[in-house]
Formats: sequence, C-alpha cells, structure tokens
Amino acid sequence: MIEVSQLSFAYPGGGYALAVDELRIAAGESVAITGVSGIGKTTLLHLIAGILEPDAGTISIDGRPISRLPDPERRRFRSRHIGLIFQDFELVEYLSLRDNIRLHYLISGDLDFDSTVAERLEALAQLSGIADKLGRNVGRLSQGERQRVAICRAMLAEPQLLLADEPTGNLDPGNTERVLDLIFHKLNETGASFVCITHERDFLDRFQRVLDFSEILNLKQ
Repeated sequence: MIEVSQLSFAYPGGGYALAVDELRIAAGESVAITGVSGIGKTTLLHLIAGILEPDAGTISIDGRPISRLPDPERRRFRSRHIGLIFQDFELVEYLSLRDNIRLHYLISGDLDFDSTVAERLEALAQLSGIADKLGRNVGRLSQGERQRVAICRAMLAEPQLLLADEPTGNLDPGNTERVLDLIFHKLNETGASFVCITHERDFLDRFQRVLDFSEILNLKQ
C-alpha cells in the first residue's frame, strides 16, 4: 500500500534533515509509530499524505507515485483516497459539526455527498457519541468532542489509507476506547491501511505492527 524509498526532506532555513531508506506498509495493515516528541514523526506523515514534497526519493501509495504528482493532483488524490486526523483538528470554527465532518465534500468537486454518504455521516456521529450535537457550532465543543469530529471527517469517505497524528491525545480513557473501537471497526469494514503516530502505549496491542521512529528513520541534525 505504502512504499517509501530513499526519501530525504529538510525544511527551508536549516534544521534537521529527515532520511528514510525504505518503509513498506501492506494493504490493510495497521501500524503504530512511536517515539519522542519533535523528531519528525508528523513530518513523515505529511510527506506520505502529499502535504509536503520530499527533496529526493519516492513515496508511492497503491502503486501511484504521489511524491511526483503536481500539487493539484496530490490534493485530488488525497481527497479521494486518504483520511487525515490532525493533532490540532483543523476544524472550521464558524461551521457546524455536520459541515465540518462533510467539509471535503463541500469544498471538493471530486466527492459527491449523496444519500449514502449522508447516512454514513449520521452513523459515524452516532458511534462516536456526537449525533445530538451535529447542528452545533464547533466553537462550543470540548477538546474531546472536537477530536471526534475530526475522526468522523477523516473516515467519512471510507479512504484506502487512514493517517492519524495522536488521534486520542485529547480524550479521556472512556472516549479513547470508544474512538478506537470506531476506527478499527471501520477499518475492518473497508480493509483500509492505518498509520498512527501515538505516545500512548496502552492500546499498542491493537496494531498489527509497532515501529519506533528510530527503527525506520535516519535523522541528521
């Protein structure tokens, strides 16, 4: 599903350089990536998603060399095939929960918000415990509720690949279990691959593979 080869990246102006000789993640595989803060895990996720462009090397998703696509094509590919759960949610404050969950359908001409998708939205909201708040503005939500909105949005299009950056970092233990049950239930339904950055070790046994960042990356300071 994901093939990374001879990848290198550095932010403009100096700082660390990120290097990945090889990383492969199979179709349908769930992988947790752990490691200390500030060493580039989120950068790697953004490179896989095509949000950032590598300086060298290739990233392919399902055989498609996403790292070589022009930016408009990368955005189109991402909206159709990749679900993203950001650490800072990336919600639109003046929109309702419902509109935040279906945001990609509102702004992209590549996605059709039909009755099937509308039913899926309601089901996701119900499973995540926010169905009674769909008409509210997200500015009135708790951090945990905002996180669940972001997770529902990432999963609405039933992507082939789900990328998550600390998806349970703002949830209490009860809601952590609820959200993880939702994510893995939907992954089992769709057969999607899942790459998750996390500092929480209590639920690592849910993943098929756990990688420490130092096992897959070479960092040059």
